[in-house]
Amino acid sequence: MKRRESAEELRRLPFHELAVAAARAVAQGAALMAAVFGAAGLSGWILGNGVLKSVVPGVAASMKPDTALALLVLGLSVFMVARRPVAPRAIAVSRAAALLAALIGGLVLVEYMTGASLGIDEFLFKDDTARMATGVPGRMAPDTAVALALGGAASLCASTSRLPAWTSQIPGLAVLSLGMLRLYGFAYTVPELERFGDHTGMALYTALALVLLGLAAFVARPEEGPAGLLLNAGTTGALGRRLFATTLVAPLLLGRGVLAGEDAGLYGTRLGIALLVCGHVAVFIVVIFAALVVGRRIEMAHARAEGQVRQNELLQAFMDHTPAVMFIKDLDGRFLAVNTRFEESTGLSRSRVLGCRERDVMTPDIAHQARLADLDMLARGTPVQRQESFDLPGGPRDFLTTLFPLNDPCGSPYAVAGVLADITERVAAQREVQRANRRFLALLESAPDATLITDGDGIIVMANAQVESLFGHAPADIVGAKVEDLAPGPRRPLHSTLLRRYLRLADPKPAVLDRGLYGLHSDGGVFPVEVSVSTFQAEQDTLVFLTVRDITERRQAEAAHTERYEQQRHIAYTLQHSLMGEPPCLPHLPSAHRYLASVQDPGLGGDWFDIIPLDRNRTGIVIGDVMGRGLDAAAVMGQLRAAAHALARTGIPPCQVMTGLDAFVSDLADQLVTCCYLVIDHDAREVTLCSAGHLPVIAVTPRGAAHRLQTPISVPLGVNDSCGVGLSFQETTHRLPPGSTLALFTDGLVERPGTDIDSQIDVLARTLDIALKDAPAGPEILDEATARLIGALIPDPVAHDDDVTLLLIAMPEPEEAAAGPTARETRKVLF
Repeated sequence: MKRRESAEELRRLPFHELAVAAARAVAQGAALMAAVFGAAGLSGWILGNGVLKSVVPGVAASMKPDTALALLVLGLSVFMVARRPVAPRAIAVSRAAALLAALIGGLVLVEYMTGASLGIDEFLFKDDTARMATGVPGRMAPDTAVALALGGAASLCASTSRLPAWTSQIPGLAVLSLGMLRLYGFAYTVPELERFGDHTGMALYTALALVLLGLAAFVARPEEGPAGLLLNAGTTGALGRRLFATTLVAPLLLGRGVLAGEDAGLYGTRLGIALLVCGHVAVFIVVIFAALVVGRRIEMAHARAEGQVRQNELLQAFMDHTPAVMFIKDLDGRFLAVNTRFEESTGLSRSRVLGCRERDVMTPDIAHQARLADLDMLARGTPVQRQESFDLPGGPRDFLTTLFPLNDPCGSPYAVAGVLADITERVAAQREVQRANRRFLALLESAPDATLITDGDGIIVMANAQVESLFGHAPADIVGAKVEDLAPGPRRPLHSTLLRRYLRLADPKPAVLDRGLYGLHSDGGVFPVEVSVSTFQAEQDTLVFLTVRDITERRQAEAAHTERYEQQRHIAYTLQHSLMGEPPCLPHLPSAHRYLASVQDPGLGGDWFDIIPLDRNRTGIVIGDVMGRGLDAAAVMGQLRAAAHALARTGIPPCQVMTGLDAFVSDLADQLVTCCYLVIDHDAREVTLCSAGHLPVIAVTPRGAAHRLQTPISVPLGVNDSCGVGLSFQETTHRLPPGSTLALFTDGLVERPGTDIDSQIDVLARTLDIALKDAPAGPEILDEATARLIGALIPDPVAHDDDVTLLLIAMPEPEEAAAGPTARETRKVLF
């Protein structure tokens, strides 16, 4: 940033502006002169004048027609670019001319590299100088083609302000070097620098034009790039210009002098080279020492300036980084220095304040007040500190002002320094603290509950007026007492322990406690309380806020509510069991079951199962689940249980039972039921199943592992159209060995949030396999197995929110199946 500012300052100097203007004039003149050379050469071809084509016709190389045309348009292009400002139309014309010159040079280079003839060499005129030169008639020298291509590129880049200046200045220097190379060959009479091999040589007019074009392209943008370094107004620019001029002139003169001595026969080539080297060394030594002298002066001046600037910067930086307002004034009240905080507070810039008195930049009241303070401090001769208020542009502010004199080595004051610390926020904070204390006391007294504030040891430090109505003690009477003294004697250790444990927490959060806490009235009455506790860190002390509320009425209401809930739950449980009924106990078909009610609605659900004796050799088993909970699901369950029992007693196959139940459910509004019905044939040892969207039946054989019975599972009941249109129910038959056990269950047993239901069914199968392994499937064994399954799959029955049904049925042994029930037992079961 500082470099940029210094560069801008240098550009504003008169010398810099003059140098830039002169450079632009040189660029325009050189470009125009190069265009004149091109026009002269083109005129020579038009008029047939050999002098215009070459300096010495017949001896030196002639300017070719393409070269003359390219130099003319390129000179005009650079001339238009060097003008300021440049109109958009002039830029377009300049770019077109530069592109034409670059195209001519580029095509000739292509001809040289490929050996082909593109027909442009004699496109304008037939070359009548071919007999006096070498190469292809009409074709320009290869170094001329390179220079024209570079010159066109330099003009194009110079006309594009977005490109850096060096993109045009470096090619310009290359064009200048190619022209100078031909002039050096002429000056030193070196034919090898005129032409390369058998190719056409560069004409002197062309070399001069190229030198002018290169110079014009280099200084066309004098404010930027390498040209900007040479033309800057500083010492480095002057040194650079001297070195550049010495480099251009000294080698040329030394070389010419050495060649003149060789031509006169004064010495040979080797001595000439030695003399040339010695001359260069001497010139460079002189230049180096001249540069060192200038550099030393620059360094010393720079060091002195840096030292003073560093001191000023350190002082200013110290003042600017001080959060207080700082200033230094002379004895007449003129500002010598101010800091950034002064500018921000007063709204006055540093340039506006420095050198002015208080009355020149401040309001009359503030200026008069400041002047009186300065004079009072000077009269005392010692620093003075006071609190003052000022009406500043941003509003009234409070300051803590410190004034002190700056004395010279003799002890006499020569300046007044001031430091003003803005304490507006501090004063406002003190006022706010006072207002906050008043608001806090008002809030504390307006709280509807008794509020106590204790320290970390439980000593009461503050209490509101509601304490008296709750405990019978005035707030002033309990300040300084322990908070546990407000509890009944036997319960004080508990209250004290709870408070200590709460305070020992790493990050105690606000909490509400209402279990086992009681308060003690001054008349000896004991009452249950709810205590809200929280902490507040005040400096080094921990304060505890306790809000105490009498909850006697709440406890009475909770007791009444609990009693009503238990009554309702008992009624619901009785209703559930009456709707579900108690399945018959068949001696030849051992079974065990479990039903767990949901903790919601209160205990009413839609699960049911039934064991239905069909005839002497067959028994029907049904299990179902009505979607939803509550009284509606229980009512639908009761109806379905009765309907399933009636349909099964008719002896129809399981698939027809499901069809009938589906029609029954379809008549109910918005009901969905899963159900599974199976018939056990004791003689055939077969089980026929039909499932309506229900979970699979698990079978455990005496010598095999537990597995699922494969059954076609249809849609749940109530999905098909009430007119009978929909998916039909299919049944399947499995043959099971005697002693096998069947497990039927509802989704409440295996469905958990975040778990896979198939994995839970696998857990059920493994647990059942372990429970029945190597054990006869009697009623006691089955009952233990159901308890084990419930414990494995439902670890917390109290919190389970779905009703659960589990039924285990053991297939009879052959003797039991053959014996069958007695007539009395059959009559008892059927009726």
